[in-house]
Amino acid sequence: MVAEAAAATGARPADGPGSAARARASLLRALPALGLFAAARLTGVLVMAGWARHIDRPARRTLARSWDSDWYMLIAEHGYGRVLTWPDGAVQSDLAFFPLYPGLIRAVTSVLPVTSGTAGLLISWTAAGAAAWGIHAIGERLYGRRAAALLVLVWGLLPHSVVLSMAYTEPVLTAFAAWSLYAVLTGRWLWAGALAALAGLARPNGIAVAAAVLAVAVQEVFRARRRGARPAPGVWAAAGAAPLGWCAYVLYVGFRTGDPAGGYFAVQRGWTSKFDFGTGALRVVRDIVLRPALLPMTMTLVIVAVSVVLFLLLVSERPPLALLVYTGVLVLITVGGSGFFESKPRFLLPAFPLLVPAALAMAKARPGAAAVVAAALAGLSFAYGTYLLTLSPMAL
Repeated sequence: MVAEAAAATGARPADGPGSAARARASLLRALPALGLFAAARLTGVLVMAGWARHIDRPARRTLARSWDSDWYMLIAEHGYGRVLTWPDGAVQSDLAFFPLYPGLIRAVTSVLPVTSGTAGLLISWTAAGAAAWGIHAIGERLYGRRAAALLVLVWGLLPHSVVLSMAYTEPVLTAFAAWSLYAVLTGRWLWAGALAALAGLARPNGIAVAAAVLAVAVQEVFRARRRGARPAPGVWAAAGAAPLGWCAYVLYVGFRTGDPAGGYFAVQRGWTSKFDFGTGALRVVRDIVLRPALLPMTMTLVIVAVSVVLFLLLVSERPPLALLVYTGVLVLITVGGSGFFESKPRFLLPAFPLLVPAALAMAKARPGAAAVVAAALAGLSFAYGTYLLTLSPMAL
């Protein structure tokens, strides 16, 4: 089934009057899975809110203005220009944060009488729902409805999936990524390129979506040449559009800082973020293994290790090239990057194809066994998510 779907990537279904009907039918088929996803996330939020109330912490503010969320809200409210200088000389600039999410927040607050925090939550929750639908659409196309529903459910029950209920950018990136990948799988090249460009404006690792679109576009061009034919309509446009969002913001930061080629990466180094092929991460892993470590650090090590194993299992499933490249780039950026080791699980949240092997295994298992696994994941997700937002001393 996977191989057939991958082979059919080049065949572009016509976008005609039936497109809206197909979208409605897709949404109706996804509703049970979306209901499970919403129930999982709502339960997680209620558990967190109950504990937050117990310790006299405002639950809404915790969801809307924690850690990086506050940076996004300030950008939405006042624009770029905030810089923090620390006693050790480190300089942290808000230019490290990509512009799509704060731009959406400002747009919402300009038309609705809500605070930026509320707008951020509305955007994130809407994006999480759109992402879950896109994940279901991909899963259904490649593996069937049962596996698709389980894929969505497991994504909503990850230990760190509380981020999907916060004013963070991961839901926005995942929504654009899922639908861009779906557009690639169904041969809708213009949609694939446009959505990939928006993904690149959402987060630094949004470049993974552009990489996936470019890889499949190159594959399509070579296949067409072997057949002595022209590539499918829109392939070249998609390949050109896909990296535009990411490149545009990186260049903007470069020109704003006076270093077009390296300004953005200098800003990221101010946050101790750089790609060093995992050297910095290995030093942190050594410290975790040899010395007592806080729970988020230990959990991060476990989650990243499991993610690498899941990627190898995904490769063995021979998924379509788009999913393989997208997931591989996300894993590479996460494992090979240094700085904020405890945030690596969050960086992997958009890598939903990693969960395909687990969803397939649960789909093949007896319903009772799958229910036990889901219940165990739910308990871990709700407890750990509550800990991360109300007790953990470390940033997400």
